[in-house]
Amino acid sequence: MKLLDERLWSLFQRHWQQTLTYWSVFFSFGLCIAFLGPTILDLRCQTQSTLQQITWVFFSQQFFLLVGSGVGGLFKRTLTSSLSALFSCTLLISLVFAVIPLCHNVVLLSVAMALAGKAMGVIDTIANLQLVKLYQKDSAIFLQALHFFIGLGALVSPLVAEPFLADDNCVLGSNWTTNSSSDLEHLRSTLAGPGATLHNTSQYPLHTEGKIMTRVSYAFWIMALINLPVPAAVLALMYHERLLPWSGSSPRLLNKESLSSSNLAEDSEQGNAVPVSTGHGNVFSCCHPSKLRGRPATFFILHVVGGAILFITDGIIGSYAGFVYTYAVSPPLLMGHKTAGCLDSVFWASITAGRLASMYLCYRYTPPRLIACSLVGVIVVQCLLLIFYTSSVFLFIGTCVLGLCISSVFPSMLAFTEDILDYK
Repeated sequence: MKLLDERLWSLFQRHWQQTLTYWSVFFSFGLCIAFLGPTILDLRCQTQSTLQQITWVFFSQQFFLLVGSGVGGLFKRTLTSSLSALFSCTLLISLVFAVIPLCHNVVLLSVAMALAGKAMGVIDTIANLQLVKLYQKDSAIFLQALHFFIGLGALVSPLVAEPFLADDNCVLGSNWTTNSSSDLEHLRSTLAGPGATLHNTSQYPLHTEGKIMTRVSYAFWIMALINLPVPAAVLALMYHERLLPWSGSSPRLLNKESLSSSNLAEDSEQGNAVPVSTGHGNVFSCCHPSKLRGRPATFFILHVVGGAILFITDGIIGSYAGFVYTYAVSPPLLMGHKTAGCLDSVFWASITAGRLASMYLCYRYTPPRLIACSLVGVIVVQCLLLIFYTSSVFLFIGTCVLGLCISSVFPSMLAFTEDILDYK
């Protein structure tokens, strides 16, 4: 059985350059969202801050990602503004990667992460919206592929960072030497030896003053270079769309016999098609009271429940990916730095694999069925992680299964709402 039927393949051929560009900007999104977890302790050393202070960069990134998601809606009016925003944001992510090694103060690092978070939010909104505009009722499989590229970028990020992470304490106190008992591996074995009772680790402070021993800067510069082809791809699309002053007379992609997916469905099935939304009008035009009158209760319930599901599951992805590393190196698990760093890679690898599998599953099964199965799996795994919270082995197993279960919720919910709502 073919993965794509002829109609979907024809759609992809018509919009291949736009589609690949939107997929690539989500790779940039994923690259930026996953690096913070495994590098957090090295960044703590670089900024010579406490663990409590450095965790504020998580909040800074996630809060401004929320702000950027809202701001992104302001750029949807025209293709020019949408692609210009994507170009600016993907280029900004590379610049943030390049300047992070220069941020030796936690406040400066938080500002850099705020800029990156805002760029990620704009990318999230625009890329999803533009892809739905292209494929409409047939967007499910292309949305799964779009979110697969988040996982791919998020998988690459920890793998790039891992060789440059410090093996032990990366700030040596002034009265410590590299051969002293500051080695955290020795400290962990002392604290958690056979039959030993874990003590309060606050009596072994992580130094904020002393010689900094970290090479994590190289990881960020490598990621900045890896990300550079993405804004170049957006610029190339703008050139082909004749949106640049020097674009010449090349034909616009959107003017090439661009039948929408709903029109194609009408021709092939003689069914009722939903007209293409132009996207013009006031930012809050979708919330105009005249559009809400006469709506059934299920219309409002779906908005509330769908939003709540995305709120919870996307929050789980962000917080779990960010804090599973610091949870693993803390009591009662006390994993080594390198081993704990693998957790982030395992989580994003399972999300990537889950979204790759969902590209086929969404072709065979309806979005509500995929969402229901995924949510049951997420709830069960979260409960088991709470029960077996002292098991390092189950943390790896649970991380893998959680990534597989939660991977398809966002794109499936987006495709489901597009099927039954006037998506804005």
